[in-house]
Amino acid sequence: MSTPAATVHEAVTRARLAFADAGIASPDTDALELAAFALGRDAADVRRAMVLREPVDAAFSARFDGLVEERVARVPLQHLTGRAHFRRLTLAVGPGVFVPRPETEVVAGLAIEAVRAAGEEPLVVDLCTGSGAIALALKDEVPLARVLAVELSDLAHGWAVANRDRTGLDVDVRLGDATTAFEDLEGEVDVVVSNPPYIPDGAVPNDPEVRDHDPEVALYGRSADGLAVPLAVAARAAVLLREGGVLVMEHADSQGGTLPRALRLTGAWDDVVDHADLTGRPRATVARRSGAPAGPATSRP
Repeated sequence: MSTPAATVHEAVTRARLAFADAGIASPDTDALELAAFALGRDAADVRRAMVLREPVDAAFSARFDGLVEERVARVPLQHLTGRAHFRRLTLAVGPGVFVPRPETEVVAGLAIEAVRAAGEEPLVVDLCTGSGAIALALKDEVPLARVLAVELSDLAHGWAVANRDRTGLDVDVRLGDATTAFEDLEGEVDVVVSNPPYIPDGAVPNDPEVRDHDPEVALYGRSADGLAVPLAVAARAAVLLREGGVLVMEHADSQGGTLPRALRLTGAWDDVVDHADLTGRPRATVARRSGAPAGPATSRP
């Protein structure tokens, strides 16, 4: 982009083409979001400015072109803008925290369905909360729920607390190990939701945004199949949940058979069902706590 763009339409179009050439999966969305960020306006305003061929000044061009260059280099969009849109919320994100993905919105939706079915004032726990995305979405969409969340990383915990404070949503966000958390709630929780680390050890994420920028502690499941951490978290969920309580857990698309199978083998779960995301890929397992006594909590691998 050596020659400055003359209009918003031209700037966004150039960015979209550059992103498509770089192999970025959502060039249109990313170009629009960066323009909105650079202009300090919302996406709808940017679309209107594009239609009207609104001119841009040198200050915008310099800022926007710099952002486009970084995005072409596969710096995550959310790290450039400092924000991630998740269901009805806009969250602060950046280095040190896993950026919530669109597929996780489906996981949050499954948890919200389970919470709404659990009663008037359900007790909900989010294990491995990261930025707080799922926990905050739950509280936002089911205001009468009591929602608690825990995160192992102090950096990610800081982002979750900041998001809780920014949104004003009443979520109890704790720093700690998901596999031992909430001793005061054992056997009382209605719904546990988790997006744990689940990438198999030795696997390299395809997307540079994930591989080079997301924290490893949020990615790897600490076993060849990636299930060591998820199963340890599920074991804790079995202790926390009341009989008939529901677990909702995100997983890799390659684990749509292995995670449900592993949960069934523990004897702690009934009605184990896997669900696809909006792209049709296996994404989340929903299971109901059986009446059998829970075994001892499993420590983090």
